[in-house]
Amino acid sequence: MTEARERALQRLDAYWARGRAFLGTRYAIMGGAMSWVSERNLVAAISNAGGFGVVACGSLAPDQLAAEIDGVYERCDKPFGVNIIVIHPELDALVATCVERRVGHVVLAGGLPPKRTIETLKQAGTRVVAFAPTLPLARRLAKQGIDALIIEGMEAGGHIGPVSTNVLAQEVLPHFDEVPVFVGGGIGRGDAVALYLAMGAAGCQLGTRFVCATESIAHPRFKQAMIRANARDARLSVQVDPDFPVIPVRAVANKATERFEAFQRETIARYRQGEMELGEARLAIEHFWAGALRRAAIEGDVEDGSLMAGQSVGMVTSEQSTSEIVAELLDQAVNALALSAERGAAGLADGNRPAHRPLPASA
Repeated sequence: MTEARERALQRLDAYWARGRAFLGTRYAIMGGAMSWVSERNLVAAISNAGGFGVVACGSLAPDQLAAEIDGVYERCDKPFGVNIIVIHPELDALVATCVERRVGHVVLAGGLPPKRTIETLKQAGTRVVAFAPTLPLARRLAKQGIDALIIEGMEAGGHIGPVSTNVLAQEVLPHFDEVPVFVGGGIGRGDAVALYLAMGAAGCQLGTRFVCATESIAHPRFKQAMIRANARDARLSVQVDPDFPVIPVRAVANKATERFEAFQRETIARYRQGEMELGEARLAIEHFWAGALRRAAIEGDVEDGSLMAGQSVGMVTSEQSTSEIVAELLDQAVNALALSAERGAAGLADGNRPAHRPLPASA
């Protein structure tokens, strides 16, 4: 290893030291929780590779979640977490399952975490992570006892918010240091990981980059659809009626994308004709994508299923082992830090300002 790369690796270690300590991992790289895909095999593979795998509970029942957790324990002895949607009808039972099985970290997603849920987990010694879409909410969650936060931009796959990762990072990272903050959404290379770490992130969350890992159980046709797609193919779903709000979903466009718009119109028409209650109609629209995702990711129906993916899908160009993906991210991050130091040194030697502003020389 050259002296420049050695120094860059030391900088990287310093940058994500807080995130590594919080997660208990070699690298502060979190796996994004992807329903049906982030299950025991991929989660264990990410953790075994030095990252932090996260089980996607999604719509699983408590006994199904218990089986996934046990499956991860059978495959690795490294730290991992569980992502639970707070609007799940069996939220308390899912939390109890995590506590009973001594899951070290739980990520609460899909809304503002209930106070009782946070307290239950913390009393059990579980570290609690939540998503913060704004700086004020980040501060509020920290005061409520959240141990770490994730800020995720609209470049991510699946259900997303309205603000880009780049803007969220600028809004939050320079002004918030109460708890570790992980950045996610559209991250597909180690260069970007290094950038957000230099801005103050404790680590980064990547989901789409791991979809085509060899350990991923995603259907071969689903993986090929990801490999063929580019960033512009990962589009947002359309809301056809403001009276029926739809949380935007990012997925690779296909027949299901068009069908979702038609399904909304049909469901809304049934409501207006008195065939459905308002809540029933809204729930039917919200549930559309859950079944569609499984059809694509597990059953391989890439035409009528949902190809949920972030805009980083364009950086998924082949099927690789999880360890290869993590090693590639690490190499890219180190190279980016080494290059920034080199450019900074050259600019100072020439008495000129570098063409690109270098990353900070130290943590």
